[in-house]
Amino acid sequence: MGRPRLLLASTLIVLLAFSTRSARAQVWTNYPSYNDLASQFLIPQNQVRASVGEPPLVWDPTLAQYAAWYASQREGDCALQHSGGPYGENIFWGAGTGWNPADAVNNWASEAPDYDYNSNSCVDGRMCGHYTQIVWSSTTRVGCAKVVCDGEVGVFMTCNYDPPGNYVGERPY
Repeated sequence: MGRPRLLLASTLIVLLAFSTRSARAQVWTNYPSYNDLASQFLIPQNQVRASVGEPPLVWDPTLAQYAAWYASQREGDCALQHSGGPYGENIFWGAGTGWNPADAVNNWASEAPDYDYNSNSCVDGRMCGHYTQIVWSSTTRVGCAKVVCDGEVGVFMTCNYDPPGNYVGERPY
C-alpha cells in the first residue's frame, strides 16, 4: 500500500510541475493565440497613429518576446514598473482579469489631450508620454504581451517600441 501511494504522489508532482510550466509558457506563446493577441495590440495603436498622420507600426516578434519575458517577471507581483530595457515601453495594470489589449492602448491614448503640440510638452501635472510613444514618428516596430498576475489580482500588459521615442526636445510627429 505504501508503494502505490508513493507512485501516485510522484505522478502528481510530475503533473503539477508540467502544468505549472505549461501555464507559464502561455506568456511566451501569447494567449489566446499569437496572431490574435498581436492584432489586439496593433490595430488600436495604428488607429491612434493614423489620427495624426503617422504610418502604421509593424509587429516585431523580437520585441514581443522581450515584452513576454518582462511580463513574466511581473506575473508574481503585478508591479507597475518599467523594465529598464533598450526599447521604448508602455506598461499597464488593471485590477481583475477582464482587461484586454485595447483597454491598455485606450488608456495610453487617452493622454492625447494632455499633450500640447505647440509647447511640445505635457499639460502641467498631467502625463502624456504613453501617448507620445505610440505616435512617435521614427518608431516603426512594436511587440507586446499580457499576463494575469499575482494570483488573478490583475492583468499586466506591456508594449515595447523600436526605435524608441520620447526624446527630450524632439516632437513626436
